[in-house]
Amino acid sequence: MAVTFVLTNQKGGVGKTTTTAALAAGLAAAGKRVLAIDLDPQGNLGFSLGLDIDTDQSSTIYEVLRNRVSIREALHRTEVCDVIPSNILLSQAEIELQTDNRVTLLKESLKEVAADYDFIVIDTPPSLNILTMNAYAASDYLIIPMAAEILSLVGLIQLQETVEGVKSSVNPRLRVLGILLTKYNRRTRLAADVLEMASTVAEQTNTALFDAKIRAGVAAAEAPAHGENIFAYAPASNPAKDYECFVGEVLERIKD
Repeated sequence: MAVTFVLTNQKGGVGKTTTTAALAAGLAAAGKRVLAIDLDPQGNLGFSLGLDIDTDQSSTIYEVLRNRVSIREALHRTEVCDVIPSNILLSQAEIELQTDNRVTLLKESLKEVAADYDFIVIDTPPSLNILTMNAYAASDYLIIPMAAEILSLVGLIQLQETVEGVKSSVNPRLRVLGILLTKYNRRTRLAADVLEMASTVAEQTNTALFDAKIRAGVAAAEAPAHGENIFAYAPASNPAKDYECFVGEVLERIKD
């Protein structure tokens, strides 16, 4: 059965999709069978993993959640890994998904393919809504990318409370694997302050910071715009080296 990760942060601009694509690509490069699922209506994850989301009219996660197609019918194969993309239609989910099991729709759908993969990686929108809750309900581990900025600390404690609520209701196995600092510049005083405060918050919420920290670099911002993950776009860049360490650390943590 696949181990499932959800990448989440209620604040935008923290490198969440870049991190999701890097994790999926890094696991695939390690010889693992990987499925990446985009639960963000912006649809950037599929594009970052090589899909042409504008011309591809095949099924998306929206049709899966609406029970219009099976999850297998929405699978797209790329050179990196298998992907279930999204598009702007997914933004209607909060209104349209009104069934009693609306929080566990993804969890139920994934049962059909869970045995086909070693890992499932889920990207989420920068908000706490029905899509994010579906991801939490379906996942084993939650990873929180957080930019090295003071405002990125806001909401972490609230997020932990949400996780505890999910654990007590629809998914008792969910746990936070760690907080990943992105856009990190160790030479600045701000980065040092954020690191100290993030460590304190992590301790208060029974979470741990990843040892890997993703350094700021133009390559990390450019890669998604070119439809590539960071390893394919700039393998020698500092962010690529840092993400490689991050993927290795993820594998070590779940081993423990």
